[in-house]
Amino acid sequence: MREVPFGRPIIGDEERNAVMEVLQGHMFVHGPLSKKFEDAFAQYTNAPYAVSVSSCTAALHLAYFYLNIGPDDEVIVPAQTHTATAHAVELCGGKTVFVDAEIRTGNIDIEQIEAKITEKTRAISVVPFLGMPLNMDRIKEIAEKHDLFIVEDTALAIGTYYKGVHAGLHGDVGCFSFYPVKHMTTAEGGMLITKNEKIANTVRRTRAFGVDRHIGERKQPVYDVTMLGFNYRMNELQAAMGIEQIKRLDSILQKRQQNYEVLSQGLMEISEIKQLQSSHDEYQSSYYCLSILLENELTDKRIDIINFLKDKGIGTSVYYPKPVPLLSYYKNKYGYQDNEFPIASLISNHSIALPVGPHLNEEDMNYIVDNLKTAVITVNRS
Repeated sequence: MREVPFGRPIIGDEERNAVMEVLQGHMFVHGPLSKKFEDAFAQYTNAPYAVSVSSCTAALHLAYFYLNIGPDDEVIVPAQTHTATAHAVELCGGKTVFVDAEIRTGNIDIEQIEAKITEKTRAISVVPFLGMPLNMDRIKEIAEKHDLFIVEDTALAIGTYYKGVHAGLHGDVGCFSFYPVKHMTTAEGGMLITKNEKIANTVRRTRAFGVDRHIGERKQPVYDVTMLGFNYRMNELQAAMGIEQIKRLDSILQKRQQNYEVLSQGLMEISEIKQLQSSHDEYQSSYYCLSILLENELTDKRIDIINFLKDKGIGTSVYYPKPVPLLSYYKNKYGYQDNEFPIASLISNHSIALPVGPHLNEEDMNYIVDNLKTAVITVNRS
């Protein structure tokens, strides 16, 4: 039996040596590596400004904190996303207003956004679902019409492009994750990118308690605190990993795409499943995973298929187990009903995410295809 885990970080001696070098020194925070990593990430994405933070959730929270989102404010949020996308709004006291998904990609249904905008709406949150970009021209058109801020939750979108522009640079801010199974990792950590110098400078201060001078800028060990802030800094060990990881990023993304294409081609032979759309025309996916929708007789057989694949050593996931507004916190707070987000519910209830990460190869993809075919036959007989 092969071992085909859903995700696994690609870590080599370069990352280990870089971390050990930090450990042999005396500066674990406020050092030069976080700035060096920011510069490397900005260069990779072609972002004018990049600010390293402790997580993608921290980046999202800082974005809404910059906007001064509060109890009288609303933010449009995709129903089909990770709960952190919505939590960042709630942590500022704002109200999340959810919009259903569209079936081709799982992205927010753009045509439903304007109906949810009110005089209290301050921002639109967009999420390239599983790394698949959406029509950001249309999003910007809506935002400009209603004077709204755009927050791109790009946690799964390193290597995602729309019309040749990297995800996170179409709106006002882009927020990335370096969690272990993402495209690159710093163990934990995140990055906020923006084209706006004021946003970048303000976020740099609010991520570090709101102090007026970075430790490297102080001639004397004194400072002032001129605004409210958090402890959302990235440490030097994380940054050391990030610097080495970004050197691997092109090869990581290329391997993901290769695996995805092999897997996608093999799955076309299975008529009972549908694939969510990935790259096409001006839409370039980051190929985080390959998500399939079970159809017809398979719709109530998902757990059986997942267990069959698990027994064969194949790791799977679900993105996401429920639409965010149907998670208990949001459902109880806002009174959402089970039938309010039908497409997001369809994806949550009947999809399986299959691995395509760079820890796997073409033989692994063929192994997934063969076993999924067998699984479909087996569960249909049961």
